[in-house]
Amino acid sequence: MSSTPSVHASLFSRGMIAVLIAQFISALADNALLFAAIALLKSQLAPAWQTPLLQEFFVVAFIILAPFVGPFADSLPKGRVMLIANGLKFLGAAAMLSGLHPLLAYGMVGIGAAAYSPAKYGILSELVGPDKLIKANSMMEGSTIVAILLGAVLGGLLADRSISSALTAIAVCYLLAAAANLLIPRLAPAHPLAHFAPTVLVKDFIHALRTLFGNRDARFSLIGTSVFWGAGSTLRFLLVAWVPVALHIADLSTPANLSGTLAIGIAIGAFAAAKFITLNNVNRALPAGILIGALIMALAQVDSLSMAIVMLILTGACGGFYVVPLNALLQERGHETVGAGHAIAIQNFFENFCMLLMIGFYTLLDKSQTPVVVSTMAVGAVVLLAISMLAWTRLRQPELNQGNI
Repeated sequence: MSSTPSVHASLFSRGMIAVLIAQFISALADNALLFAAIALLKSQLAPAWQTPLLQEFFVVAFIILAPFVGPFADSLPKGRVMLIANGLKFLGAAAMLSGLHPLLAYGMVGIGAAAYSPAKYGILSELVGPDKLIKANSMMEGSTIVAILLGAVLGGLLADRSISSALTAIAVCYLLAAAANLLIPRLAPAHPLAHFAPTVLVKDFIHALRTLFGNRDARFSLIGTSVFWGAGSTLRFLLVAWVPVALHIADLSTPANLSGTLAIGIAIGAFAAAKFITLNNVNRALPAGILIGALIMALAQVDSLSMAIVMLILTGACGGFYVVPLNALLQERGHETVGAGHAIAIQNFFENFCMLLMIGFYTLLDKSQTPVVVSTMAVGAVVLLAISMLAWTRLRQPELNQGNI
């Protein structure tokens, strides 16, 4: 990585292109690895309950390491942080290939992903100015969505043929992503720290959290994106239970493909947000956020596959239009205050905690034998109420909204 100063460059600068390529390859490998890990567990005749634990082992790193990955991302050039994180992901994939238990190996990849996230989003505010930040986020989200879809398909196909070949290909992808990281200009660290004592970093995390919650824009973004991703993760579980009941289709590929249509919708919404939303009119995203809950409730009443596809694309489009501007807002406010890396680490903490809460809510409904249609309605109602209250709080403060309507 060559040494260059932090500048607000073009959306198609060498640094931006390198970040997008690295993110695409890394995200593709992440999603392919999930399916390869599932196939590996099945080949080992592991108990069925271990399969969902893969996601838990992956996510827990985001929560436990939240106080540390933000300062780490801000204390070094972010391209170097992304390089180190992809190296950790490679080690996790290689360990799985070498025989380490898939849960432990996937947890290692989660550690790399937790370190990677603050850097990949935080670097955007260092590469482009505020006027291009939403467009940069849209490009990042769009490439990630394509990587998610392609990674899931390729991971499943490769794992069906040869699990070891799939794991080898995934490990190579992580190395390619690391190579792309080498092309990112070496930017000055955002907030260098003198040392990495755990107690100091925890106090620093708490201070950063208080600082962000003291900023109305940052608080708005943290809560808003957390509700969105909590809803998205829960909806994936809901689809698995809802499809057989509502559409009378018993296979697992249909809910997986429907999750893909949701991702396509998010990409469409992200593209639209880049066209119509800026940091100065971010409140325009609020109606789309409210519609997410309403559309989930409407989906519960659908009884045809074609209508379900339409509803999920619309839900995803509203989600992308809503969440991309909020991500950009948090990055900019975080960059101005505690550092974008700190801000994204705190965001990851809240989003993953919200995922656990909402999935826990759905699990309680499921254990109480609530019909899945009613459960879907309930989850949609929670999202509708949460984002409506957030919008009401946001819009009732005139001093916050000058120039934002």
